[in-house]
Amino acid sequence: MENINIKDLNDRIQRESAFTDLLTLEMGKVIVGQKHLVENLLIGLLAGGHILLEGVPGLAKTLAINTLAQSVGGKFNRIQFTPDLLPADVIGTMIYSQKKESFEVRKGPVFANFVLADEINRSPAKVQSALLEAMQEKQVTIGDSTFALPDPFLVMATQNPIEQEGTYPLPEAQVDRFMLKVVVDYPKKEEERLIVRMNNAGSFPKARAVVSPEDIVRARSVVRDVYMDEKIERYIVDIVYATRTPEEYGLGSLKDLISYGASPRASISLSLASKAYAFIKRRGYVIPEDVRAVCNEVMRHRIGLSYEAEAENVTTEEIISKVINAVIVP
Repeated sequence: MENINIKDLNDRIQRESAFTDLLTLEMGKVIVGQKHLVENLLIGLLAGGHILLEGVPGLAKTLAINTLAQSVGGKFNRIQFTPDLLPADVIGTMIYSQKKESFEVRKGPVFANFVLADEINRSPAKVQSALLEAMQEKQVTIGDSTFALPDPFLVMATQNPIEQEGTYPLPEAQVDRFMLKVVVDYPKKEEERLIVRMNNAGSFPKARAVVSPEDIVRARSVVRDVYMDEKIERYIVDIVYATRTPEEYGLGSLKDLISYGASPRASISLSLASKAYAFIKRRGYVIPEDVRAVCNEVMRHRIGLSYEAEAENVTTEEIISKVINAVIVP
């Protein structure tokens, strides 16, 4: 019986996920290379999770989310985070109207389907938390009134690597709100040559809307229907647990390198992101490779490194790969 269901589900997912190829193709017209970034944007979009991007300036982070917004036909707003930004500049405020002799609500730029929080670590905690409340609750309170944010609602925050001057690092509890943390790398030589050529010619292709926001909302409910076996669920929990109690998984050497392991949010995000990844690969069920494919992005910002690890220049990626190699694959 279950086999028949899996087959039907597989056929259904193949039909429903056809638009992901269209989206990838449309974004590929504008963004040269950066396949990894585009794929993770789609995973975040389909799994309903927000994305934190880290990379040096000039790597098409802003262009990527703008292109995604155009391809989905959603509303896009960009907020440049600066040290003097106020929470009201993000969520909106009450403004006194002399004409009506009363206060009116003026909504802020957070009221959009796609919000780019550029250089989020350049603003103080007060502003960061105003945005993070909107991300968590999908609503904003201005004065006495509460307003729901549009659906789909995706925040992509960029941060330049922390070594740079004048930054306010995001607290651990706030970083945890992001489903994925993607590290954006430099393009390859050939890709960079193409970027230079496009810029010299001044011929910038623009993305067309190939799907609607409603399609995305519908696809999200389909993504949740992707079948996940109990064995895969156990595999996900084992991976997360291995960051908390590494000695139980034969990873005693990691015990002194980890100050705290991944939270239950990591398990939830890992299962949703795996389902979204399977959906993009047009499969109705999750396999261990899906979990491994999204593991770095889901976990890298959820593991705390001890002073010892920092002294030895150990990265979270190295810890994650050791965990993945040690945990038994179902």
